[in-house]
Amino acid sequence: MELGIGIGWRPEIADAIERLPGVDWVEAVAENLCPGHLPESLVRLRRRGVTVVPHGVSLGLGGADRPDAGRLADLAARAEALSAPLVTEHIAFVRAGGALTASPRLEAGHLLPVPRTWDALEVLCENVRIAQDSLPVPLALENIAALVNWPDEDMTEGQFLAELVERTGVRLLIDVANLHTNRVNRGEDPAKALSELPVEAIAYVHVAGGVEKDGVWHDTHAHPVGAEVLDVLAELVSRVAPRGVLLERDDAFPPEAELAGELGAIRSVVAGGPPTAGPAAPAPRSGIRPGPRSSNSPKDFVQGAPQGAGGALRGAGNRATSSHRPADGQGPGAKPRLRLALAQVSLLSALVAGTPVPYGFDATRLRVQARALAAKRADVVAKVAPELPRILGDAYRPAYLAYARSRPMGDGYRRDALDFVESLLKEELDGDVARQLDRWWRERAGTRPQGRAARFLKGLVRAA
Repeated sequence: MELGIGIGWRPEIADAIERLPGVDWVEAVAENLCPGHLPESLVRLRRRGVTVVPHGVSLGLGGADRPDAGRLADLAARAEALSAPLVTEHIAFVRAGGALTASPRLEAGHLLPVPRTWDALEVLCENVRIAQDSLPVPLALENIAALVNWPDEDMTEGQFLAELVERTGVRLLIDVANLHTNRVNRGEDPAKALSELPVEAIAYVHVAGGVEKDGVWHDTHAHPVGAEVLDVLAELVSRVAPRGVLLERDDAFPPEAELAGELGAIRSVVAGGPPTAGPAAPAPRSGIRPGPRSSNSPKDFVQGAPQGAGGALRGAGNRATSSHRPADGQGPGAKPRLRLALAQVSLLSALVAGTPVPYGFDATRLRVQARALAAKRADVVAKVAPELPRILGDAYRPAYLAYARSRPMGDGYRRDALDFVESLLKEELDGDVARQLDRWWRERAGTRPQGRAARFLKGLVRAA
């Protein structure tokens, strides 16, 4: 099945997407969909024969824990509701801590890079196989953008992706904007990555815009697609004719004509690719010893229709994440998962809980990443609970960022919004603001949290 040229479906541009000419397919964030109550726009698109692909963001297949059965079931339900030919997710970790490390569970609220080590590869491969067995359609995984490098890695990105495909048969979703981001932020050559990965495994391609600031490329999905990203797309299509290419836009949505122009630019680049649809042969992967191919590989989709957070882990860093050996193909034992868990919670706690920078990481880059995570968290909470910026006005953002510095997110954005308001209600506030926040809290969580005076009196009673 050839997907063609598509665009990421978002509620803010749903009407425009229905009017845009030449949109062959769309991709929707899986977690934002309810299988029994699909948005009318998506229903209309499907009736027109437009393919809809669910794109997951919360599985965390690159994390140390095995995939959550409930999240997998939810993703499977969305695939079935949309009659999707495949589902997609990311090669990333999004949470850390918990039982493996006997530390608080931390949520990143963001896609964080997996170390390209043999330990991480073993864990990722087993997690991918679990996901493949739980999903009704094939799975494709996306490379992510990153601000930080893991120290002492065993493989390049292209080699890591090639090993993943070799061992699991999973397909790839290649984001050329992320390849450009990693060129600027991590000094990685997109052409080298493309030469090392198996391009015949590419299910489809993402294209998105960003902006460079102070030598750091921010993959915003809120800026026009620039020439530097289109150049990477051209490099990819010189090697293989992609089955689908999709424009992503998540914020600062432009007029409909600008979206049409960006789609036109993508079409022009794709039209200049190889004259045939046959896949290009992957380059030899010198120096990498492949593990056995999984016998459970999915069929090709074209055939299918804080307190104390990380406290005991300080200094654990990344030194134990690499076993410096190829996997045996049997899935990881306890030690690789534990080593990866310790490394990931050490990094995440440094980013969201202020614990020391793990061994081998660039402290400056980690501070940039930490600020970016807090800013994104503030933006998402403002979308999840839009009443809060209206109630607090210009004070919302500084108040939230001050709260976030000492309160890592542990249970999603809606719980985070409640915890933020709870922290405000325990402080002295303007009378009208306090009343509005109190009403907001009661409507969502019941009784108001105890303030300072109530806690003080309760302490006196206990002391007596």
